[in-house]
Amino acid sequence: MATDPRTATNPISRFPAGFLWGVSTSAHQIEGAADKREPSVWDAFTAEPGRVKDGSTAEVACDHYHRYREDVALLAGLGVDAYRFSISWPRVNSPDGLDFYDRLVDELCAAGVRPVPTLFHWDLPVGLDWLERDTASRFADHVSLVADRLGDRVKKWITLNEPAEHTLLGHALGAHAPGRQLLFDALPAAHHQLLAHGRAVQALRAAGAADIGIANSHGPAWPASREPADVEAAEFYDLLLNRLFSDPVLLGEYPQGIGELMPGDVSADLKVIGEPVDFYGVNYYAPTRVGAPQGEEIEFGGLTLPAELPFTVREIEGRPVTDFGWPVVPEGLTELLTGFRDRFGDRLPPIVITENGCSYPGIDDQDRIAYLDGHIRALHDAVEAGVDVRGYFVWSLLDNFEWAEGYERRFGLVHVDFETLERTPKASYGWFRDVLRAQR
Repeated sequence: MATDPRTATNPISRFPAGFLWGVSTSAHQIEGAADKREPSVWDAFTAEPGRVKDGSTAEVACDHYHRYREDVALLAGLGVDAYRFSISWPRVNSPDGLDFYDRLVDELCAAGVRPVPTLFHWDLPVGLDWLERDTASRFADHVSLVADRLGDRVKKWITLNEPAEHTLLGHALGAHAPGRQLLFDALPAAHHQLLAHGRAVQALRAAGAADIGIANSHGPAWPASREPADVEAAEFYDLLLNRLFSDPVLLGEYPQGIGELMPGDVSADLKVIGEPVDFYGVNYYAPTRVGAPQGEEIEFGGLTLPAELPFTVREIEGRPVTDFGWPVVPEGLTELLTGFRDRFGDRLPPIVITENGCSYPGIDDQDRIAYLDGHIRALHDAVEAGVDVRGYFVWSLLDNFEWAEGYERRFGLVHVDFETLERTPKASYGWFRDVLRAQR
């Protein structure tokens, strides 16, 4: 496959030695083999008519459970250093569930690809509830079990993926599992996930782990205008997206006024939540333009945002958009990372971009190549500005079950025919392979 002209005529600058290049997936979105695990809240959610746009489920998905050797061969052909995947808590709860991850980790190590598991990526076992404090303790037990089995080969761990989205979409707006519409009464789910993160860090330390992080989603919040009401709304949105889940982890405190809304002995919990991490994972897709509330529902990014919210999301004009309707703003990544450096100073550990990607159709996916090219260059700008960034993971290796969107949105470097399950590397796969070769 020919090298993309963008990289050939203006090659991407070299990243520091030891920079970690990878791709990401999650268990529920690719594994399938639902009969070989306990049910999750996502199985219950997708069983309800109308919850998923195309009516599909992840019962088979990409059938990665049975085809993992083929997928590891794709990773090896791509030339990545590492593979970020998630470990399904419902699968671990089933008989022989950890055997699958034993086999997967062995296959990755044999291929020279570092395994980087995420210990929770939204597929909570049925019967557990993030509104209940005990779920954090149950999660720590799960983490100890996994670390005891895989810790001899796995050295880099991620506790949670995007607790902000799991709280907002799953518990506040009802667009994702478990489908609750609690608005700000969903805050206990946020606190208990953060507590679960802290207890997971403790469990991993007890198992001897020395490279632990969390994957939080972040992006700049741009006010729709300089009017005070728009600025105030953008600041509140920034608090929800960029501070509610970062300040407790990195500073050991909630933003002002938030801690008093949380359940339990918050001061004691924050000591656990603030357990030091070795890296901070950032999932970046786009900035958000935010304005004052307009007193009516709005449609945005496939979501219906209720009128009760103290902000509205506005269109970022003059930018190309992905198949999902998200604006393509690579420099937003530079802005985000330099802003984090300025906000957290020496409390900010090294950063790893744990997700960055886009949905576009087709196998000759030149739009995805342009997206990734722009964002990798923007990431290098952040490195040049002095931000300590240690890695970059593309979302995603495979087209997959994209949650409430079903199979309509395609984020993969590899096309999956969901009838035959045949894998076909896209143009972006070859482009990223060439980028990695040039970096070395």
